[in-house]
Amino acid sequence: MSQGPKKRSVTICGHATSLSLEDEFWQELRAIARARGLSLPALLGEIDSTRGAQSLSSAARLHVLHTLKKHSRD
Repeated sequence: MSQGPKKRSVTICGHATSLSLEDEFWQELRAIARARGLSLPALLGEIDSTRGAQSLSSAARLHVLHTLKKHSRD
């Protein structure tokens, strides 16, 4: 079970930022990036570019949810 969000710094498209996610979300994001042949910063860059007004942390969680739901239907 998660111990709460952990803040980590990442460099996305040349600029440093940080986001707070639970370990389970960090693990799933790394798995999604690996499956797509991307680095974690590259995946987060994609998420960042389409997130609109929501926070990057929220957008990352939703990306994990949508990806898992999509794969559970396949």
